[in-house]
Amino acid sequence: MFDLGLKNKVVIITGGSDGLGYASAELLASEGAKVVICGRREDYLKEKAKIISEKTKNDVLGIKADVSRAEDCKSLVEQTISKFKKVDILVNNAGASAAALFEDVTDKNWEDDINLKLMSTIRMCRLVIPHMKASSGGVIINATIGGGKAPNAGSLPTTVTRAAGINLTKSLANQYAKDNIRVNTICIGLIKSAQWDRRSGNGSVEDLYNEMSKKVPMGKVGEEIDYANLVAFLSSHRSAYITGTAINLDGGLCPVV
Repeated sequence: MFDLGLKNKVVIITGGSDGLGYASAELLASEGAKVVICGRREDYLKEKAKIISEKTKNDVLGIKADVSRAEDCKSLVEQTISKFKKVDILVNNAGASAAALFEDVTDKNWEDDINLKLMSTIRMCRLVIPHMKASSGGVIINATIGGGKAPNAGSLPTTVTRAAGINLTKSLANQYAKDNIRVNTICIGLIKSAQWDRRSGNGSVEDLYNEMSKKVPMGKVGEEIDYANLVAFLSSHRSAYITGTAINLDGGLCPVV
């Protein structure tokens, strides 16, 4: 058995009620971790937490929070500590696609994207790191994209905020290695998720995936479990010597390493 050593670890996953975050929450809970997921739709969030808990026979707590708001980040961490007394792993997964040409991006678009993708990560890290230091270590995983390394035209503001997330990852990894806090980022490529279901409109989402797969060297779009598997590995003692990395999870799509 490939034991990941996650039993009784306490994990916060932002944006954990759907898609990649939900897949990660289910896998980590199945490995024995106590998982906290957050989202903005309270009833939906509670239902998804209940489903994972019943399926995995493990503690899964759903906390309503909009991580683009500083007060919600603070409440999320406080409630986690109140319930589980510690935080071992933080997965900054919350985000939404925002891609347009430069002249079409308003100040409000920039501010919203920075708050959702960058400031939420900064705030969540700032809140959990003292608890991780008190527990002699921890793991932080930041979701970014390959476009943060090599942006395409018409990919703003996302590629800028994700590039900042990659930089933040390396900065934190360097600073907190001495405290046994490992920080890595997963640079996501084209992976199946609910956002693509919505984008397909009246068409077939499978047709959309088939078209998208033509861009990928491996010839396919990734699955949610591909992301969850990497989150689980980076969360575990099996990756104990890995920190400060930006791992492309994209089937070879990103043109840079």
